[in-house]
Amino acid sequence: MATVVKRNFGSPDEEISPGRGKVAIIRAGDTTFKRVIFYPGWRWTEDIGPQADTELCPVPHYFVHISGQLHIKMEDGKEYEFGPGDVSVIPPGHDAWVDGSEPVVIIDQTPAEAPPSS
Repeated sequence: MATVVKRNFGSPDEEISPGRGKVAIIRAGDTTFKRVIFYPGWRWTEDIGPQADTELCPVPHYFVHISGQLHIKMEDGKEYEFGPGDVSVIPPGHDAWVDGSEPVVIIDQTPAEAPPSS
């Protein structure tokens, strides 16, 4: 019989702060959920890239966008904007930044083997 699991991001298993961002991590069964908050001014190439020692993010992402505007620029130069209600699958090889003055809030379902701060 399956078991109901109830967790809340107010009491995560782990919290990290990648630059001008905050990630709350919850492990529930075989699934890891992350609530990611990127504050205005956050940019992957400035806040994470130097620590990752790479020019672009090498990790794919599976996001549900809750609030704010996240701008993505792919290695090939194509650009995308994501906002509330959007679901995105973003392949490796991108830069990302907060567009505007509102924090970006995302629920991240990126596979567990990917670093949580990517």
